[in-house]
Amino acid sequence: MARVNELRLITRVAQMYHLEGRRQAEIAQHLRMSQATVSRMLKKAQEEEIVRTTIVAPSGTFPELEKGIREKFGLPEAIVVECAEDSPASIMARIGEAGAHFLEATLQSGEIIGVSSWSETILKMVDNIHPMSAGRVKYVVQTLGGMGNPSVQTHATQLTTRLARLTGAEPRLLSAPGVAPSREAKLVLLGDTYVRETMELFSKITLAIVGIGAIEPSSMLARSGNIFTPNELTEHTDAGAIGDMSLRFFDIDGNVVKTPLDDRVIGMPMEALAKVDRVIALAGGAAKTDAIRGALRTGTIDVLVTDEFTARRLLEAWNTTP
Repeated sequence: MARVNELRLITRVAQMYHLEGRRQAEIAQHLRMSQATVSRMLKKAQEEEIVRTTIVAPSGTFPELEKGIREKFGLPEAIVVECAEDSPASIMARIGEAGAHFLEATLQSGEIIGVSSWSETILKMVDNIHPMSAGRVKYVVQTLGGMGNPSVQTHATQLTTRLARLTGAEPRLLSAPGVAPSREAKLVLLGDTYVRETMELFSKITLAIVGIGAIEPSSMLARSGNIFTPNELTEHTDAGAIGDMSLRFFDIDGNVVKTPLDDRVIGMPMEALAKVDRVIALAGGAAKTDAIRGALRTGTIDVLVTDEFTARRLLEAWNTTP
């Protein structure tokens, strides 16, 4: 009977704390025991499963899909958003909203943010960020050359400068094309003082925000002119490439794919991205599912923000292929 009596009192303490909302000090005074004893009883209530924690996921959230992504791909965090339809426009809008909220909630003071400029999804994220206090972020660094077609270049420049303004940071633009005409032309461009100063900040980036691209470039990137020709893209696919992050390519197993074309890209190398403390990837859609799968296997991504349709495809592919 001694154990029953003990459990009875533990149950009463648990009721007072969890159901009646009383503080531990108040319970201790009421029952004429020490606060340390109350604390031990509350811990014991959990051990004996007198108190059980139940999490009820709100409508529109997908904790099981997120858990599956985390476990299957060894990812620290995954955010899966609800979408009305499996279409690029809807997916980009919802991912952008969720990415903005997560960034605002987790951004640390003094961060140096690296951002890929030619991503429509990241642009949607920036559109949803609320202004923060000045000095919250030190720099926002453009990690892929931002010069290109003038009608599109303004979007890339605004993405970087607006994110800097919203986070109270100083923008550091990469005033060069994303893809140089030749390796020799790239070396000339890297001699520019401002280009060199921006690229020197790559090693100091604490948070990188990246998009994930399929071999077929996004409409924004295609319009910018910062792309390889169809024949050059064939050279990547022949080498096994399935997708890219800032024009750095990888295969379905997450291995970096390098061809001579890699020497023409002016931007952050995959090796440098892998050293960043936190990398947030925003991507979704049927056309990008295989690319996202490969990107997750590179080991560079810490947080994936994607949509419910893509999340299910990723998990289905995991269950049907080695």
